[in-house]
Amino acid sequence: MKIAIHGRKFNVESVHYVQQVFDELQKYKVEIQLSETFKRVLLQSGIQLHCKNVYTTSQEIFNADIAFSLGGDGTFLETLSHVGKREIPILGFNFGRLGFLAAVSSEQIETTIAQLVNGQYDIDERTMLSAYSETELFEEGMNFALNEVAISKTDTSSMIVVHAYINGEFLNTYWADGLMVATATGSTGYSLSCGGPLVMPHSANFIITPICPHNLFVRPMIVSDDSVISLKVESRSNNYLVSMDSRAKIIASEEEATITVKKEAFKARMIRIDGNNFLNTLRSKLKWGVDARN
Repeated sequence: MKIAIHGRKFNVESVHYVQQVFDELQKYKVEIQLSETFKRVLLQSGIQLHCKNVYTTSQEIFNADIAFSLGGDGTFLETLSHVGKREIPILGFNFGRLGFLAAVSSEQIETTIAQLVNGQYDIDERTMLSAYSETELFEEGMNFALNEVAISKTDTSSMIVVHAYINGEFLNTYWADGLMVATATGSTGYSLSCGGPLVMPHSANFIITPICPHNLFVRPMIVSDDSVISLKVESRSNNYLVSMDSRAKIIASEEEATITVKKEAFKARMIRIDGNNFLNTLRSKLKWGVDARN
C-alpha cells in the first residue's frame, strides 16, 4: 500500500498521536510520501521518520492508494487541493478543532489504520465546484472547491453588488458583503454560518447563500447541481475577494467582472470507515438535535 501524507503545524499535545500514525504505518510496512512542507514540520517537532519520499507539487505525488490529512478540516481541504483531478481517496485524522471532514479521532488511529490495510473501508464520492472568469482566479488546475466558492468584499471596502444568473436567466441582484455557492458537502460550513440550510451530501444540489445581505427579503436558495451560475460583480473599491475552500485571492478590476460557477468534472473521494457517517457526525460535532428531553 502507498500513502501520501500532508499536514500542518500541530500543538504539543498532538505529538504523541502524530508519532503513532507513523509507527502504525511502519508496522504494516506501508510506503509513504510526505509533502515537503509537512516533512519540515515533522522534523521540527521531533517526530521519528523513516521516509525519504517527498513531493512539492501535486504532479510529484506518487501512485498513492490513499492520501492522509493530519490536522483539521482546513488541512483536509488543502490535501484535496494537492490531490485534485487524480481523485486519490482522502482520509482525515483530526488534530485540529471541529473535525467535520477530518473525522478520525486520536483514539481511533490504531484501529483505523488496521482497517485500511485490511481493505475494510468504503469510498464516498462528493460533488465539487469549478469556477472560471476572464480575470485569472487561481493558478491553472486549482479552480475547484469541495465546500464553496465565495465572493466577498475586502476588509476595508463597502458592500459589493452581485448580479446572479442561473443558466443565463436572471435570478437576483444582491447588495451584500458577498455571495457564495456551496455544495451539499459545504452546507455544514461557511454557508451554515450565513443562515444556509443543511443538505444531505448526495442530494445533487448547490446552495446560493448571501453573506450579510442588505435586504429583508433575500434568503438562501437551493438549485440543481447541473445549474450553471453566473455572478457579475460590482465593487466601489474596484476589488473583491474570491475564495475557494482553503484558497483566497483579491481580484482587482475597474470593470464589472463575471465569475461562472458549475459542477466540476471530477469528484472528491473520501474514505469512510464504519460508524463515521454524515448523520452521526451532525449529532456529535454540530450537536444537531441536542435536547434535554432526548
